[in-house]
Amino acid sequence: MPELQLAVIDVKPGASMESQSGLQLLRPRIYGAYQAPQGPKKVAAIVMHPTSNFMGHYLIGPLAERGICCMGLNSRFVGNDTVLLMERAIQDLGAGVQYLRAAGYEKVFLVGNSGGAALSAFYQAQAEKFTATHLPDGDPTHLHPGDLPPVDGIALCAAHLGRTRLMRDWIDPSVTDEHDPLSVDPELDMYDPRHRVPYDGEFLARFSAAQKARLDRIEQWCIDRLALLRNTPGAPRDQTFIVYRTHADPRCVDLSLDPNDRLPGSVWGDARQVNYSTNAMGRTTSLTAFLSQWSSRSQADGPTNLARTTVPKLLLTYTGDQSTFPSTRDAWMAAGGSRIRNVDIVGGNHYLAGQPHLIPQAADAIAEFAHAL
Repeated sequence: MPELQLAVIDVKPGASMESQSGLQLLRPRIYGAYQAPQGPKKVAAIVMHPTSNFMGHYLIGPLAERGICCMGLNSRFVGNDTVLLMERAIQDLGAGVQYLRAAGYEKVFLVGNSGGAALSAFYQAQAEKFTATHLPDGDPTHLHPGDLPPVDGIALCAAHLGRTRLMRDWIDPSVTDEHDPLSVDPELDMYDPRHRVPYDGEFLARFSAAQKARLDRIEQWCIDRLALLRNTPGAPRDQTFIVYRTHADPRCVDLSLDPNDRLPGSVWGDARQVNYSTNAMGRTTSLTAFLSQWSSRSQADGPTNLARTTVPKLLLTYTGDQSTFPSTRDAWMAAGGSRIRNVDIVGGNHYLAGQPHLIPQAADAIAEFAHAL
């Protein structure tokens, strides 16, 4: 087994105070861990998530055993998406691609796992045709085409469609007061025992419409608040706020919806507890980060960007996943067109947690794809 090595990569500065670390602000860096097989440097992969720590990713070793240098790379926003900008995350991913190209690898591809799927699609879409000159709030991104060297392929696994779609599907519409995490309209509360599983169509229609309405209200508030801040002399250009209760997807408890092999619940445990938790998806965010990640103005929608790419693609569908579903697979497949194929990892949960026998299956499929690039 090749030794695990550390990659320390300098990156361009981003926004003021994007980190609480003075050292990071003085010399911005990102970190990765990789295993490089012996022999010619034929093919390398990067597996990266906007905010999760992938330096210990379960595919690094298995892909190295199959002749592929695999780097688990962290963005500058690792562990904290409060000020995360997707446009800056692809800049970090580009630094990783440049690192592997400079190391001499002939082919480099991306493994888009979980939230890394939409990140990978966004990256390659911009690498092939650069359009992200400005953030959704109107500020320049300071990105340049040279920051984003194109890769040779994209392999997606347990692939979320993007943060904007996750928030649309997961936000709790029963919140009645954005400043009170316990406020609830029982008529829209999927966790209220009066709403029995399987949910009826009328409830689901009202629920979905109310999810969109809440998300639209928050988005418009962000836009209005930014306008106020930026037109007020001496005011900051951004602020943080809290979005309570962001884990209310009826599919977590109603297994008849978008059915697959999943168990009831969330990838993080009991869905209702996650919904009310202090540290959940999108809980604390800035105005600009909300627009970049979670809003309808985000430039990082997965299928939209994947459809703009021309490289070969692979999709691994984990059929026991509690957060990706047959409709998720179908959206990726429609976006990939003739350049994508699907491989089912039967019974696989989102992290392949407790399923060590399935990791070689995933690695075999990705290795076959990679060696054919």
